Amino acid sequence: MKLYSYWRSTTSYRVRAALNLKGLSYETLPVDLVAGEQRDPDYKTLNPGAGVPTLILDDGTVLTQSMAILDYIDATWPEPRLIPQDALQRARVMAAAHAVALDIHPVNNLRLIGQLKSRFAATPEQAQEWMCYWMAEGFTAVETQVRDDTAFAFGEQPDVADLCIVAQVYNARRWGVDLTPFPRIARIEKNALKVPAITAAHPDQQPDAQVST
Repeated sequence: MKLYSYWRSTTSYRVRAALNLKGLSYETLPVDLVAGEQRDPDYKTLNPGAGVPTLILDDGTVLTQSMAILDYIDATWPEPRLIPQDALQRARVMAAAHAVALDIHPVNNLRLIGQLKSRFAATPEQAQEWMCYWMAEGFTAVETQVRDDTAFAFGEQPDVADLCIVAQVYNARRWGVDLTPFPRIARIEKNALKVPAITAAHPDQQPDAQVST
C-alpha cells in the first residue's frame, strides 16, 4: 500500500498510527501542504478534495478521508480492533472521535486558516488565537466524553478515538493550547506515546519532517 501523507497533518497521523497498530506495510509518499503540492493536477486526480491522507491499496483502489480510511482498515484487518463491535460502545467511541475529526479539525486546518488570513486580513497572532480557542472548546467536550478510569479513552488498549485525540494534542501543543484543564486527554496522550506503533506515526518520525516547512 501507498500512503500520501504530510508529516504535520493530524489526519495523516491518525491513519499512520492505525496502519502501524495493525502491523501493515505501506510506503509513505509525502505531500507538502505548505508548498501546495495537494493542488497539483495529478494529485487531485487521486484525491479531488486536495487533501491528505490518500491511501492506495495494493490493487490500485484509492481511498480518501481519514475516518473512512480508518473504518476500512478496521473492517479489513480487525485485530487489534479500533472500532468496537458492540453498538453502544461503538457509538461512544465514534462520538469522541468525531468530536475531534468533525468539530475541532475542520475549523483549524490549513485551508481555513489561509482564508482567514487572505480574505479577512487575520494576523498570524489572530489565526493562532482562533485555532487555540476552537481546540480548547473541543477538548472541553472530549474531556467529559472519555473515561477517567482507563489507560485510554474507553479501555486499556487504544481505539480510533485515541488516535484522533493524540493527533490533535500534537497540534494543540504546537500552537500553545493550555492542556492543564484536560487531565484525561493528557493521560491518553501520555499512554499513547508509550505505544511503539503510535510513536512511529508521530510527525517528528516521518521521512518528510526534516525537509518540509
